[in-house]
Amino acid sequence: MANLKEVRNRIASVQSTQQITKAMKMVSAAKLKRATNAIIQLRPYATKLKEILGNLSASLEGSTSPFTDERVPNKVLIVAVSSNRGLAGAFNMNVIKATNNLIAEKYSEQLKNGNVSIVSIGKKTQDFYEKRNYKVIGNNNDVYQALTFENVTKITEAIMAGFEKGEFDKVELVYNQFKNAAVQIITTEQLLPLPKTEGVVEVKASNVDYILEPNQEEIVSQLIPKSIKIQLYKAVLDSHASEHGARMTSMDKATENAGDLLKALKLSYNQARQAAITTELTEIVSGAAALNG
Repeated sequence: MANLKEVRNRIASVQSTQQITKAMKMVSAAKLKRATNAIIQLRPYATKLKEILGNLSASLEGSTSPFTDERVPNKVLIVAVSSNRGLAGAFNMNVIKATNNLIAEKYSEQLKNGNVSIVSIGKKTQDFYEKRNYKVIGNNNDVYQALTFENVTKITEAIMAGFEKGEFDKVELVYNQFKNAAVQIITTEQLLPLPKTEGVVEVKASNVDYILEPNQEEIVSQLIPKSIKIQLYKAVLDSHASEHGARMTSMDKATENAGDLLKALKLSYNQARQAAITTELTEIVSGAAALNG
């Protein structure tokens, strides 16, 4: 009977866990809807801004913006975008692995010289790199409490200021790009200096179909910082949507696994219960036969 009690306790425990994972799945599904709407609405704007900037930059002889200044990457900053919470499958670990691979493949010498810094957006990467004594700058975990363009812009402006002062020669961005609820694409992008737009053919200013006021150079100098801020904001929104998609998928799978485990436990419980009843009946019959004898 002790075995039956143990199985009953396990069944109750798994049922409780299943209720929690099911509730977490429903919460993530609701949050995913809002996060998906945010990133879908931003993408066309970000794409068009990049296109305009590329067309305008192509018609200029050269840019005087400090954010396009190519330098030898002696000092590198990596912006790792993760989440504050776990229970999202490999979501956070994928960002950490991609960041580690990026450092090992491109910036191993800078790491040896202590010239690799980390800006973490999310508690999981913050804790990981602080425990391993990396040079982690600031704490941006509160950004998810109010995920707005203004709050993310504060982080971007600090990074841009550091690049202008020469504290960093290159800034890389690592995050999960949202594709759908089940698929997140780990992405590495160069944030600073602003990479040259690929596939833009050099054109004359007269061929660019824009009315420019006050002048082309002034507009480009304003668009470049705007584009950098939008790029980081888009990455954070992508990561935020990916987080809820990954957690929803993970909790759905956990709920299914709990259901399978419950079936196995109930079968085991019924078998043990039948065995106990059979044993008791055998003992009663044997006792009655002994008395009659």
